[in-house]
Amino acid sequence: MPRLEHRKPTPAEKQQAREVSLRRVGGLFRAHTRPLTVVVLIIVASSIIGMASPFLLRAVIDDALPHADLSLLVWLVAGMVAVAAVTAALGVVQTWISTRVGQEVMHRLRTDVFTHLQRQSIGFFTRTRTGEVQSRITNDIGGMESVVTSTATSIAANLTTAIATLVAMAALSWQLSLVSLAVLPPAIWFSRRVARLRREITAQRQRELADLNVTIEEGLSISGVQLSKTLGTAPALISRFTASSARLIDLELRSELAGRWRMASMSIVFAAIPAVIYLAAGMPFAQLSIGTLVAFTALQAGLFRPLIGLLNVGVQLTTSLALFARIFEYLDLPIEVQEPARPVVLENPQGNLRFENVTFAYAGSNAAAVAGVSLDVPAGTSLALVGETGSGKSTIAALIVRLYDPTAGRVTIDGVDLRDLSLADLSSIVGVVSQETYLLHTTVRENLRYARPDATDAQIEAAARAAQIHEVIAALPDGYDTTVGSRGHRFSGGEKQRIAIARTLLRDPRILVLDEATSALDNETERAVQRAFDELSRGRTTVTIAHRLSTVRAADQIVVVDHGRVLEAGTHDALVGAGGRYAALAA
Repeated sequence: MPRLEHRKPTPAEKQQAREVSLRRVGGLFRAHTRPLTVVVLIIVASSIIGMASPFLLRAVIDDALPHADLSLLVWLVAGMVAVAAVTAALGVVQTWISTRVGQEVMHRLRTDVFTHLQRQSIGFFTRTRTGEVQSRITNDIGGMESVVTSTATSIAANLTTAIATLVAMAALSWQLSLVSLAVLPPAIWFSRRVARLRREITAQRQRELADLNVTIEEGLSISGVQLSKTLGTAPALISRFTASSARLIDLELRSELAGRWRMASMSIVFAAIPAVIYLAAGMPFAQLSIGTLVAFTALQAGLFRPLIGLLNVGVQLTTSLALFARIFEYLDLPIEVQEPARPVVLENPQGNLRFENVTFAYAGSNAAAVAGVSLDVPAGTSLALVGETGSGKSTIAALIVRLYDPTAGRVTIDGVDLRDLSLADLSSIVGVVSQETYLLHTTVRENLRYARPDATDAQIEAAARAAQIHEVIAALPDGYDTTVGSRGHRFSGGEKQRIAIARTLLRDPRILVLDEATSALDNETERAVQRAFDELSRGRTTVTIAHRLSTVRAADQIVVVDHGRVLEAGTHDALVGAGGRYAALAA
């Protein structure tokens, strides 16, 4: 098939792949030293026991059969059967232990990556494609499964078998042993060349798989399908997916065939070695019995299997370093929002919120999104942030829930810096209802219980009633057990907002952040949601990002934000009377 174009790896990707060390890969198994030691002992025992078979065979040919010694023959044959049975039993135990260790390493790797990504800031997920993240966890970790579960034991088994076989061969004839090993240097050289080639191809393949995952995630999500149907872009998406899949075919073929002719040539050479052995045995200087020659050729055939196995493992391990590079790249990502080493615990939070000369700039931006902001929101009062789009209102809200940390200054609750509170405690103190409500693809009940796993059905229903959504849920075919659909698309915008309000009510936060939560609603729906907000805000410190000024007239404080700075602050009447920016917005 014709060669297809591939995305070239960036210099950073090449450097990352080179820097993965086998020591770090081996560190994944450090916690499993004891079972791996048992596996190695089993392998050694199995290899030593297995080496008895060629000597038993020589005794059968040279002693038992020529002398018609039936008793000796029975014992020798029984010994051969016993050797096979013991090595088979040991192999089963070895496979069980090594597979279990490998799966535990895979489990830890998956959970470590998932946990580390959960700790990343919103900025990371803004910069990174969702399909790329999914591909690292599924395709990359899945691709290294065979290496993780079998490589260590395969190396130990093949190496031990090869050493034991070499010792046995030397005991039978050291001259023929030298003839057998003449093929090793070129075999090692060929294997290293193949390994480097496959490693490069594997890195390209995983990047292509990530691109394919991105296409699937963007094209088959409910939002993506709606977009493609309304814009008529389905044919373009299909072409994009088809081209990516075709490139994968080419990469898979190149990966499988890389160096295959070289290795096939080596197999031919390996197969020709017995003929050379027989030729050497026929020379006048050779003093070998038939039994010794048969036993030696059996050992020689048994030697090449572990040697080829070791060479193949080397190829697989070098190839898999491209996968480890991509996983370690994620594990090495710095945590931008760190958990405090010694978190402060607020036993009875009141909800007094303060911004003390806070400045924040997004990564890669020269301009500050928030510049020198100072705010004081006493417990139980309400603050409204108003301003034009891009003025910094949502960034201020993001700092309250610690999606980002300030570049300078600090944000406090009851006098405690947010950076001194554990993230779990902070999320229990601060609740958020945003314009874009995210609902899981499960039942209404489980979507509500997601905020508070121990909530009873009665508490869930009470929260829904307070949020003015109980009647809507009760009218559904299965009530609270109705599946909401992907991202809650079976509900209207106002209904999703009220479900989000009920979910927040279950958590009972002391501080509430409402981020333009009614901006996309019609007037009637907005009034219904506003009634739910009034119930939600009662007795809580509330920060509202306002799109419509009519929703914040009664706020205790109204702050006008422009280019990340506070221009004005006061009540509605005071700001209108001042005739400044707020008065212009309210006009």
